[in-house]
Amino acid sequence: MEQLNCNSLKEKTRHVYTVSEITQEIKIILESGFAQVWVEGEVSNYREHPSGHLYFSLKDKTAVLSAAIFNYRSKGIKFKIENGLKVVCFGRIDVYPPHGGYKMVVEKIEPQGIGSLQLALEQLKQKLEKEGLFAIENKRPLPYLPSKIGIITSLSGAAIKDILKVLDRRFADIHVIIHPAQVQGETAKFEIAQAINQVNRFNETLPAKQRIEALIVGRGGGSAEDLWAFNEEIVARAIYHSKIPVISAVGHERDVTIADLVADKRAATPSQAAELIVPEKEEIRQEINDYINRLYSAISHILQLWQSRLEANEKKLSLLNPLSLLIQHKARILDLARQIYIRAEHFLKLKEARFKAAAEKLSSLSPLNILSRGYSITFRAEDGAIIKEAKELRTDQIIRTKLYKGEILSRVTELAKNG
Repeated sequence: MEQLNCNSLKEKTRHVYTVSEITQEIKIILESGFAQVWVEGEVSNYREHPSGHLYFSLKDKTAVLSAAIFNYRSKGIKFKIENGLKVVCFGRIDVYPPHGGYKMVVEKIEPQGIGSLQLALEQLKQKLEKEGLFAIENKRPLPYLPSKIGIITSLSGAAIKDILKVLDRRFADIHVIIHPAQVQGETAKFEIAQAINQVNRFNETLPAKQRIEALIVGRGGGSAEDLWAFNEEIVARAIYHSKIPVISAVGHERDVTIADLVADKRAATPSQAAELIVPEKEEIRQEINDYINRLYSAISHILQLWQSRLEANEKKLSLLNPLSLLIQHKARILDLARQIYIRAEHFLKLKEARFKAAAEKLSSLSPLNILSRGYSITFRAEDGAIIKEAKELRTDQIIRTKLYKGEILSRVTELAKNG
């Protein structure tokens, strides 16, 4: 009887779990015990879902752990995840009861032994190099003394000031078109690429003689993260497909970005970019003067040669005493010398006139000359945008008007309808 009572007691104390119950208990234990965990391993079975979720396994020599990165996290990953890559992951353990399995939900992933930015850079370099974007044969020469150049950079940075300062010093008459763009931050890569594409499309609408002949794209120095927009694929492809030759001027001399490798010419600094594209006016003057001096020297040499020949002939004639023939040849030689001198002088005057005309043409391209004729440019004070139509403004808005000399700040009191 006592034995039967003991067995009955055991039956009463035994608890039998359902599958759902035991799975739920496991879920609570795992998810609470591994809510924040770092795991290192090698990526295998990597696949991308159309939704943007990433699925893979982390493995070592003796075990495998399923892992997932959901789309709201995967968008921020700079480098390309691929099988065989050794990584360190941070996240939590998640149990999925319908399958009775568990996996790691990854919130952060880093390549093991190398920074994610550096790995992303090397991966993109290899990809673009295979496609020929860095090939020397695809790079175009820069034009000599372009009449119009474009600049893509931030209006608030030091780069634009350095470029304009050098251009003004070396050749103030050159026509400059500036397309502002953010050069740092998440949106910078899109703005830079869009600016390059927009400048090219705008250029196609201009007559051939009025088109932009070279394009400077860049910014001042900074950290690797600050310069990262110029390591993005979208920017590299925009530079590669640009029909306008591109000079990349990013950071300082020690900084080499993917934009530098794709561009037709790399400048170590923004200031050097301006120096590469525009020679000094004084250098051109000196070059012209050198040509003139060489021409005078050549003419002088010819005259001396003819003079020497004349003297030689005179000596021969004096020996043979053909006086009349001597006079005839002498007159002919002098006439030829005069013709050479006259033609040379005419040639020099023609070259001088062409140079003056070219200098006047370059001077006429200056925006200040347009303003000096009574024109003005009006900007919104709040963002510096040029006002082209009255409907772009609102009453009480502050506007800034650029004159030939000075500026005027005004407040809009009334907007007249377009006729």
